[in-house]
Amino acid sequence: MLGEYRISGRRASEIAASVERGVGSGDLPPGHVLPPMRELAARLEVNSNTVAAAYRTLRERGVIETAGRRGSRVRAAPASTSRGSLRIEAPPGVRDLGEGNPDPELLPDLGPALAAAAADAESHGLYGQAPVVPEFAAYARAALDADGVPAGPVAVTSGALDAIERALAAHLRPGDTVAVEDPGWGSVLDLVPALGLRAVPVGVDDSGPLAADVERALRSGARALVVTCRAQNPTGASVDARRARELRAVLARHPDVLLIEDDHGHAIVDLPLHPLAGATVHWAFIRSAAKAYGPDLRVATLTGDAVTVDRVEGRQRLGPGWVSRLLQRAVLHLWTSGAVDTGTVARSYGDRRDALIQALAERGVSARGRSGMNVWVPVSDETGAVARLLHAGWAAAPGARFRLDTPQAVRLTVSPLTAADIGPLADAVAAAAGPARPVSYG
Repeated sequence: MLGEYRISGRRASEIAASVERGVGSGDLPPGHVLPPMRELAARLEVNSNTVAAAYRTLRERGVIETAGRRGSRVRAAPASTSRGSLRIEAPPGVRDLGEGNPDPELLPDLGPALAAAAADAESHGLYGQAPVVPEFAAYARAALDADGVPAGPVAVTSGALDAIERALAAHLRPGDTVAVEDPGWGSVLDLVPALGLRAVPVGVDDSGPLAADVERALRSGARALVVTCRAQNPTGASVDARRARELRAVLARHPDVLLIEDDHGHAIVDLPLHPLAGATVHWAFIRSAAKAYGPDLRVATLTGDAVTVDRVEGRQRLGPGWVSRLLQRAVLHLWTSGAVDTGTVARSYGDRRDALIQALAERGVSARGRSGMNVWVPVSDETGAVARLLHAGWAAAPGARFRLDTPQAVRLTVSPLTAADIGPLADAVAAAAGPARPVSYG
């Protein structure tokens, strides 16, 4: 039964929109079972094929799922209710450790880079020019070569998530399964169902995705795997040499799987890169400028096999066309001028992260954070912990934004912290976390 909410519409698009409105308003909550197609068709006085088309559209949009004889139901995390809605707003006087932003003091002044880019005559791009500035591509490719990323053409996207979406869309179709890190980047966990794809969780420890979990996911039919190379969000995991060998061996047994690697932490960590690229036929390797140079630049480098990059650029031409060449030249200027001292940035985040983890350990609280700017703290009651921290003057990100099957936790971003903050924050977390519990690796 539908309770108070009644699905309406005469056309498939209208019926689908009606269901989405119900999901968005909360009148059709996660797990709610929708009427059988014939029943709803009779109620709306339409053909059953019309309802079937509406349900198919909703499945492809990641709003509902169908489980055979058990019927269709609203997804546990429907795409129309993203994890972003779980964000905790920091009221006045509360320190915000939940947004995941870099430290503004470590970001470069963009003025000189933008001025240099604007002064370049070539920056006034016209239609028909190459979508990627040649000098940008050459510099990016040289950096990738130095880190052992296999040869491949270079494309530019509007950030890492844009690149991940385009790579998935280049090879997968609605209904396909994607292996994702759990816990992992909430935006990816939202993106997968929004594309009509199904997510299968893969556990993560400090060395990255667990090889046994990846093997299990790929054997079960996952057609793509998304891996964070370093500074994994939210746990700080970093793929080390041993784990890379294990994962490459798994991928070699599944060469048709699309591999997507996100190396957003390349300029804010001091751990070496151990790429998996090349272990499968189709792959994409992504580097965003967001964490080291500024989120608002919206510039990411993507390389991969020729087919994948060609498909990404081909679809891009039919949408935005290209990423602003002005911004590409600005990022290139930041790179070549040494605007960011990557060693200093990595040490700054590392010192704050390590200090917080040590302070928590001294108070009997286990936490994770091998690299990057985040610390992942398992708790016994996530909602209660977030509320208690807020009352103590600290806004944390609830773990529900980042997890599928893993236990409850909160994520703390260390970028706003000073040395004087570590002790008071650790005291507040210890008081909020509840009984001590061991760190879980999924």
